Amino acid sequence: MYVCYYTYPGGSHHSSAIAPTLTAAPQAATIPVTEPLLVPASQPALPPQTGIPTLTSHIPITVCRKRPSDDLMSQSPMVTNGTSPPHLSGSDNDAKKVKLEQNSPNGPSRVVHIRSLPPDCTEADVVQLGMPYGKMSNVLLLKQKNQAFLEFLDEQAAVTMVSFHQQNPAQIRMKPVYVQFSNHKELKTDQANSFQNATAQAALQAASAVMGGPTEEGQKRTTLRIIVEHLVYPVGIEVLYQIFSKFGKVLKMIIFTKNNSFQALIQMSDPVAANAAKLSLDGQNIYNGCCTLRIDYSKLNNLNVKYNNDKSRDFTNPNLPSGDPGLDQAMPFGAQVPQMSSYGVPSALGAARMMTLNAAAAGAGNAVLLVSNLDEQKVTPDALFTLFGVYGDVHRVKILFNKKDNALVQMAEPHQAQLAIAHLDKVKVWGKNIRVTQSKHTLVQMPKEGQPDAGLTKDFTNSPLHRFKRPGSKNCQNIFPPSAVLHLSNIPPNIEEDFLSDAFAQHGQVKAFKFFPKDRKMALIQMASVDEAVTALIAMHNYPLSDTNHLRVSFSKSTI
Repeated sequence: MYVCYYTYPGGSHHSSAIAPTLTAAPQAATIPVTEPLLVPASQPALPPQTGIPTLTSHIPITVCRKRPSDDLMSQSPMVTNGTSPPHLSGSDNDAKKVKLEQNSPNGPSRVVHIRSLPPDCTEADVVQLGMPYGKMSNVLLLKQKNQAFLEFLDEQAAVTMVSFHQQNPAQIRMKPVYVQFSNHKELKTDQANSFQNATAQAALQAASAVMGGPTEEGQKRTTLRIIVEHLVYPVGIEVLYQIFSKFGKVLKMIIFTKNNSFQALIQMSDPVAANAAKLSLDGQNIYNGCCTLRIDYSKLNNLNVKYNNDKSRDFTNPNLPSGDPGLDQAMPFGAQVPQMSSYGVPSALGAARMMTLNAAAAGAGNAVLLVSNLDEQKVTPDALFTLFGVYGDVHRVKILFNKKDNALVQMAEPHQAQLAIAHLDKVKVWGKNIRVTQSKHTLVQMPKEGQPDAGLTKDFTNSPLHRFKRPGSKNCQNIFPPSAVLHLSNIPPNIEEDFLSDAFAQHGQVKAFKFFPKDRKMALIQMASVDEAVTALIAMHNYPLSDTNHLRVSFSKSTI
């Protein structure tokens, strides 16, 4: 048992609003006390010269038990400054539920207790600290308490680690941490919190791969190559950083397009973090049912980043210039979803098999777009409905009466508007690079009855040609940036290649054509350029092929 001494200004009046102070005598200077002074109850009162006043009835005291460090995992109440902290509910406590076999608090143990961790510490950081000393069998990270437990296969490895760090203080993410033996001989984790169990296992597997055993090519690399398939929602550097930083420190990142697909190179701080991210995230969806991650190792050991902008980022050097994004290669994936609602579905990663997007998260923003630099001789509401309909359901289109190279396009959902910006801004349409931005208007107004409009405004809300009417439609998984190759569908069996090639040749040069071998209702056609493909899509989508069949045209990521 320990006695906790407090003194308060004003004798027996001890308002909680006034910090406790410790005084040696009434006339002495006040010395602030940052925490209670614990004195064994059996110990006689301290002499006055120590600076502690003699106990009187006017000084409140609190009697409490001094707890060993490992007891911080317990949920029993603890008295601090005379008050008990509230219990953390199961939903608020992000630590795994553990069962610890308690043994004698003295002597070595296979389990090492690490305290004073930085707030952004991950399981991979803890595992990396233990890698030089031997193979590890379990790890438990208590984020809310800034503590961790690391279990080794061999007790001697734990002894070596503790002995070394008693003489050489350990650091994680540039912050000193304290290493000691745990009072427990073994960590036992249950499956009640698979989210963090998966995180721990990913970090341990990554460490095992790096330390030894059957080695695969690239296991000691730190740079990952990521391809995002089924890109329905925009993905940018911030989104990827939020995902991959769960496994360790992200140093650099570059995003780009290649073969009409969104790709990224991400350099992690160490092989353990890179391997854990790869094991955990490969094959997972960023958002529900779309934006699938395909991850492999890059042959590059170090990324050369010259600018910090929406295409590249050096997180170790925030002072790099932004450069001129307009001079970079067109990168139609830089737009960002305003926020990510939640990460669901934990996987073997460290913070994520992630990723559920609710409508509100992607829907923050405006659904009305301002489209400028159009060819006013060719633009019509129907043409814009067809083009922008590739990326969402268009409800209304208004070509401005006094400035006919500008138009307002109202999408069904704000995230569809963001998708259209990401894919169509600066794309060449009818020989001119159009600009697509969010409008200050939140609604496209229809002309009042009797007001002349010359057919410049049209409502498509109830159009049967919407591609995304049905949630979960395959169209949601086949959204790609403008490309020279077009995907054709809904082709009746009597239509031949020559007929389709001749029809598309009216809008540009046809380079190649191929029916799908197992489904002749679909085909691929390649135009001479992306510009011609865009023009052909506008003209040929919904083209009548029979009384009951109308052609469906979309951009493809495939090649012929």
